[in-house]
Amino acid sequence: MWRGRQPPLNPLLSKSRRDPFGRGENAAGVGVVEKAMTEHYNKSTMKERRRGLRKNLSKAEAIMWKHLSRRQMHGCKFRRPYSVDQYVLDFYCPELKLAIEVDGDSHFATGAEEYDKERQEHIEAYRIRFLRFTNVDVCENLDGVCQDIFDTIEENQIAKGTTTTP
Repeated sequence: MWRGRQPPLNPLLSKSRRDPFGRGENAAGVGVVEKAMTEHYNKSTMKERRRGLRKNLSKAEAIMWKHLSRRQMHGCKFRRPYSVDQYVLDFYCPELKLAIEVDGDSHFATGAEEYDKERQEHIEAYRIRFLRFTNVDVCENLDGVCQDIFDTIEENQIAKGTTTTP
């Protein structure tokens, strides 16, 4: 019996090696080899970076967190920040595979749009859905932002047949 940490998964003993969502190909139809989930989500090598981001939230991220924390949004648990491979998400709900990004000034700098697109495509390959809002959206239209998030969660839960009361 193992105590503490489990041994790494042995790919030779697994039933099959598939992409992250079990179909043998990614969203673009290209084959991908599955690794242990810890190799993709919340890697220990990213721990200090996530900790630093948690300690230095922007004003908009702090406002958003007040509304996402403690299962306030349709009973769903959100985490902040959360990493997928080398990328860090502002907020993530593992249950729904829903990422919420609050884009500040750095996202509008030269080259940032291309980087964000590449990053989002990589993360969406794990079937993670994105919602993006700007700092201005969060600070000036918080009710609208929360309603968009609430509606997305509700759509997801209806599709899965797992509606909960808020």
